[in-house]
Amino acid sequence: MKKILVVDDEQGIRDLLKEYLEMDEYQVSTAVDGLDAVNKCKTGDFDLIIMDIMMPKMDGISAVKEIRKNSSVPVLMLSARDQEYDKLFGFEVGADDYVTKPFSTKEVMARIRSILSRTNPDKMRNVEQFGGLVVDFDGRNVIVDGVKAELTPKEYELLFYLVKNKGLAVSREKLLTNVWGFEFYGDDRTVDTHIKMLRGNLGAYRDCIVTLRGLGYKFEYEEIKG
Repeated sequence: MKKILVVDDEQGIRDLLKEYLEMDEYQVSTAVDGLDAVNKCKTGDFDLIIMDIMMPKMDGISAVKEIRKNSSVPVLMLSARDQEYDKLFGFEVGADDYVTKPFSTKEVMARIRSILSRTNPDKMRNVEQFGGLVVDFDGRNVIVDGVKAELTPKEYELLFYLVKNKGLAVSREKLLTNVWGFEFYGDDRTVDTHIKMLRGNLGAYRDCIVTLRGLGYKFEYEEIKG
């Protein structure tokens, strides 16, 4: 879960952004001014900071300057001022993007996702890891103890579907429908045959695919021992 620090002297804005960020499954901390933000950055590790400019005690520009002495954490600046030189000054001190108040929460969320995808590409990839088994959905790769597994297209689809539904019982009929498609005219033995081949390519992680007698299969990493 990515951690975001929201810095604004207006409680309404802090609460609003916190609510939307948490709905999008971010872990959120807040700070009431620049000085509070600098202190929180000394004790916390954040993936992104949303920083207002006009604040008491220490403004956002000064806070970013101070934070940049020890951290390269991405910063999205917020400001009621929209003059071009204000934006340029914000970028010069290390801001990654700039949103003018009043803002659309949808725009802020979109900019957050864009910043994180640029600055933390590995964190944004659609990847699941179970010990030495890495399932990369976006890259369509499966790594077993550091070695890329050579799977057939149907083996990839089977594993991806089971992993996406990890811990859930999946019937053979559901696998036929979702992996082979509605127009497939084979029988349950097709699923069993491909599961056998898939297990053979997963090495020590073959037991992650659990057989449910009379029903189908499920993916369960806890089945691996030692």
